[in-house]
Amino acid sequence: MPREQGRKVVASNRKARHDYAIMDTYEAGMALTGTEVKSLRAGRASLTDAFGQESDGEIYLHAMHIPEYTQGTWTNHEPRRTRKLLLNRDEIRKIQGKLRDEGITLVPLQVYFHNGYAKVELALARGKKSYDKRQDLATRDAQREITRALGRRNKGVS
Repeated sequence: MPREQGRKVVASNRKARHDYAIMDTYEAGMALTGTEVKSLRAGRASLTDAFGQESDGEIYLHAMHIPEYTQGTWTNHEPRRTRKLLLNRDEIRKIQGKLRDEGITLVPLQVYFHNGYAKVELALARGKKSYDKRQDLATRDAQREITRALGRRNKGVS
């Protein structure tokens, strides 16, 4: 049977881009059990409250919720278990160095299948203050208004 091609997003953490200033992103594989993969293929996962952490020279993903597979038996997985991330040694060293800085967090942005393999997009991020969030919203609204005005002008509508 041929392998899937392309990218199929299973879950995304939209609130992460609102709450954090994204500095750097990485793509990592995940060490999963069979029922976890089946549950992900069914499109069931949640990244709320999930975070990455370094431990013993490895990077782990904590608090990601993958619900139990409905047709699984006693071999079903723990929904919020800690999952090991598969990264290159150089990437792990870079992430470890940056995580030592004050206020830097490892946040998952998306879980997806890429050419049949389950992947997670991680971001090194710094938490935003409330005034930063308000400023980003104001900038986004202003940019949207400019785009609308240019669209009306190009169409010839006053």
